[in-house]
Amino acid sequence: MKNLIIISAPSGTGKTTLCKGIRKIFPEINWSISYTTRFKRPNEIDGKDYNFISRNTFDKHIKNKKLAEWENVYGSLYGTAKKTLNDAIKEKLFLLLELDVKGALKLKKLYPKNTISIFIIPPSFEDLKKRLKLRNTESEDVIKIRLKRFEEEINYKSKFDYIISNDILDIATNELVKIVKQIRRDKNNGFKNITI
Repeated sequence: MKNLIIISAPSGTGKTTLCKGIRKIFPEINWSISYTTRFKRPNEIDGKDYNFISRNTFDKHIKNKKLAEWENVYGSLYGTAKKTLNDAIKEKLFLLLELDVKGALKLKKLYPKNTISIFIIPPSFEDLKKRLKLRNTESEDVIKIRLKRFEEEINYKSKFDYIISNDILDIATNELVKIVKQIRRDKNNGFKNITI
């Protein structure tokens, strides 16, 4: 049953905005809250956007095998709890995940029967560069690192089930809505928490 929906993209492509849009349209969707060691941004809420934890606590989660996947992204650790995924599979609940590219591919490998993977791309490299600068949350050096990583991550797009260009937000959101509806119509699925 395909009930783990993974949205992935290089940094600055708009995956967080798209995930928030989908959650507004389908408020009954369960949201996977990742663990992270990075500092909380002013507009973020602990336990809602991320579970912000110390490096020591994160290391304990790794040691105790509590994470299905984890990655070091720009010096901060991010991870997905096994329990969140296993509970969704057991209860046949629809779960939306926002993950970095490598984390998404790890989960796809671990849960091949349960995942649908969606890769978000910007309309162009120059557009991405402009978005990262307008965001005004990172230094020029960090932006350069993110752009270098983009050039690496874009090569993984063929490994995903769907590719959506986030040129115009409303159009990209509508494409995501179509995918969610198609999954719901799949006669092999039996989601308990989605109404179309």
